[in-house]
Amino acid sequence: MTADRRSSQWYAGTDRNAYIHRAWMRRGLPSHAFDGRPHIAIANTASDLTPCNSHLDEVAESVKQGIWEAGGVPMNLPVVSLGETLVRPTAMLWRNMAAMATEEMLRANPIDGVVLLGGCDKTIPSLLMAAASVDLPAVVLPGGPMLTGTFRGVPLGCGTDVWRLSEEVRAGTLSEQAFLRSESSMIRSRGHCNTMGTASTMACVAEALGTTVPGLAGTPAPDSRLLEGAHETGRLAVELVERDLRPSALLTRGSFLNAIVALAAVGGSTNAVVHLLAIAGRLGVELSLDDFDRTGAGVPLLVDLQPAGRHLMEDFHRAGGLLAALREVRDLLDPDALTVTGRPLADHLDEARIWDETVIRPRDQPLQEAAGIAVLYGDLAPSGAVIKPAAASPELMRHRGRALVFDSIEDMHARIDDPDLDVDASSVLVLRGCGPKGYPGMPEVANLPLPAKLLERGVRDMVRICDGRMSGTAYGTVVLHVAPEAAAGGPLGLVRTGDPIVLDVEARRLDLDIPPEDLARRQPSEAMREAFAAPSRGWERLYVDHVMQANRGADLDFLVGSSGDAVARESH
Repeated sequence: MTADRRSSQWYAGTDRNAYIHRAWMRRGLPSHAFDGRPHIAIANTASDLTPCNSHLDEVAESVKQGIWEAGGVPMNLPVVSLGETLVRPTAMLWRNMAAMATEEMLRANPIDGVVLLGGCDKTIPSLLMAAASVDLPAVVLPGGPMLTGTFRGVPLGCGTDVWRLSEEVRAGTLSEQAFLRSESSMIRSRGHCNTMGTASTMACVAEALGTTVPGLAGTPAPDSRLLEGAHETGRLAVELVERDLRPSALLTRGSFLNAIVALAAVGGSTNAVVHLLAIAGRLGVELSLDDFDRTGAGVPLLVDLQPAGRHLMEDFHRAGGLLAALREVRDLLDPDALTVTGRPLADHLDEARIWDETVIRPRDQPLQEAAGIAVLYGDLAPSGAVIKPAAASPELMRHRGRALVFDSIEDMHARIDDPDLDVDASSVLVLRGCGPKGYPGMPEVANLPLPAKLLERGVRDMVRICDGRMSGTAYGTVVLHVAPEAAAGGPLGLVRTGDPIVLDVEARRLDLDIPPEDLARRQPSEAMREAFAAPSRGWERLYVDHVMQANRGADLDFLVGSSGDAVARESH
């Protein structure tokens, strides 16, 4: 056994402990599996209850083949899997738990490197947070988007068209029967959402960070090339161990700025903001909310994908994928930021080409000139809030309207379709109590439904403000991640129905137009406070006590920073 191999701490030697470790693993493994070969974990988020990741066991088999071929020993390691569509109250409540559990299992076991196999929204972020914390050589393998389904001859965007069609039902322009018939067409194949939602965004972000095989992100889940890429990823994991290339050396500030450029160019999900901030926090990389505005706001939107555009991920892959889009903004990238290949990301762009300019636009023909995440400050967001201009209505980017306040998600559901609701198209819908502490877990509710009475009149967008998140597949003029949240004493908790609110995205402002002395005299509403989460035990209690605000990535305060891969004590 190679003495400097981490796994040799378990397997090398002739004493009782080494005997036990080897003997219990000798269930088909040959003796030469312990002769110094790198042991590679496959952190596998496959689960039937995470439908978007249900195919990952098959993908893991190709990873194993690549690891064996390169001289390593593969070890399947099932880890916490979070299915965005099923878990309640919200998958984000357990992102930090999944990251912490994966970190501890990677540290506790005799492995030298890891393949991070994820797909659905929170799985890739939690895996990257874990890898950053334990700092073992790691490579990401995204599970890929589903193929495009159609209904009545029209392509369906997973997620995005759910929101659109459900609003049409509420507006009376689509029958409930037709809506339900579309259900079996929405999910055509294995894989995650086929829009540029959070899952697709985080796959692209992982590639822009340099943590995947370049060109692999966005490969459709049923495409044979995903299995080819999985085999290559397995080989690469062994090479990373041999080169001792760890996340702490690979992921620099330049890597994160490249990810922000990619996020803007593809019109990616706002959820990437909290995930990137959390990953950077685990590494000690300096990254703030303002970096998303400074680096990304002026980047042109080049990818015409739902929800910001028309096409879907299968089209994006066919048109050239992420590398083709990044080649158009190469001058905005850090030329020295490395990838897991050992070469800079920029070096992998030479052969990239756009094969369909209706899907990926050339730099001089963007969908929008400047469409990256905008960061707002003001009376209502002292620590910041974000808006995605690419998914918003241009005419609402500068707006003044009367607040209509909902004290909780339940309050919103109870009143939003009330025909007597005092609301018009110029109103600003405010939903609070949905931040990291308040709900808890910061659910995807910021794109709250429009009042039925306005939908019936043809209104399809309004300014909405929330301390929660929204799905990456959603759209609209939505200000979200407001910090501090209402449950942390933020001024959003003091807004009253009828207060004038001013949104000015160009000026980066979100303000409450009332005298400061009037605001200072106010107390938070009792209904809002009664709706806040107050868990007495378990993970929710730990989460509420220690979660940081959205502008800090909503990680737990005691998980910031890396603990490394050392195990303090022997088990026998």
